[in-house]
Amino acid sequence: MTPETVMSMTYAALKVALSMAGPILLVTLLVGLIISIFQAATQVNEMTLSFIPKLLAVAITVVLLGPWLITTMVDYIQSLFEQIPGLVA
Repeated sequence: MTPETVMSMTYAALKVALSMAGPILLVTLLVGLIISIFQAATQVNEMTLSFIPKLLAVAITVVLLGPWLITTMVDYIQSLFEQIPGLVA
């Protein structure tokens, strides 16, 4: 296994991880921003006010994007399994 192979596999793994985590993190960021603006406007500083909407938003995002997330991960794992014979030889 050459260093180029290791780096390409690492790049592919990071690319898949970012593409899967990106939408969830983006939704959490947007919900947190909206809640922070609401808290600043109303001067309500309750911790659960920011936690529960983020939790619900992430849950809804995972439910909606679940099939795409699973497909992305399965495709990546299948490509890894297809590369195994070339890595051993």
